Amino acid sequence: MSTSFTTADTILTSTNTDRPMRVLAAEDNPVFQSMLRTMLTKWGYTPILARDGNEAWRVLESEEAPRLAVLDWMMPGIDGVEICRRLRSLNREPYIYILLLTARTESQDLIEGMDAGADDYLTKPFRLTVLLARLRAHLRRLPAPVERTLIEAGRLRLDLLSRRAYLGTVELPLRPKEFDLLAVLSATPGKVHTREDLMASVWDEHWFGPTKTLDVHVSSLRRKLTKGGEPAPCIETIRGRGYRFEPRSAG
Repeated sequence: MSTSFTTADTILTSTNTDRPMRVLAAEDNPVFQSMLRTMLTKWGYTPILARDGNEAWRVLESEEAPRLAVLDWMMPGIDGVEICRRLRSLNREPYIYILLLTARTESQDLIEGMDAGADDYLTKPFRLTVLLARLRAHLRRLPAPVERTLIEAGRLRLDLLSRRAYLGTVELPLRPKEFDLLAVLSATPGKVHTREDLMASVWDEHWFGPTKTLDVHVSSLRRKLTKGGEPAPCIETIRGRGYRFEPRSAG
């Protein structure tokens, strides 16, 4: 059976948030990192691997950050405790659970790690089954994800339950795929979406081929967005990459 895992370099371009639960494993020791990868995969998680603190921080500050993170205290670059401090200062939602791994055993070290924002603490050496038990215990405490029901970007408002779109007080007459496409774009204003990602998200996750139908839907959306008055949102073409939604809010 093949081992499935994700690297810190690829997670920042991924939009897949389906189960299995993703876990960041940040550890500079290649042997121990390999053990973590193998065991997390065996337990049904998808490991995201980081070789140092800088890679770990890039993952945790991104929009696609996992809900669970296992951090080595003494990593090269940004150490685990400093990552805890930075992350907690952001007041991120949803909350990211952090478990620190360290060879330090003094009580003052434990206090420092917990005060920095760590949720749990394991001293090396430890049994991997103990790590599994800690992760499972936290998973039981995680609240169920709240499904997003409303998107607001400038004057644009999309009600995902009723599937109705408004620009100011004007309702936009959108076809089903136009609504889906606008929802994907407007959910992350300023983000560039590749043509391939949009086709996969709106039409078919296994899609491969030309993107003419996407261009047609974007053109139609642009026309309809200009009929809702000014300032009108804009779907910008980013040459060679894809499309970006800009709300163009008043003021």
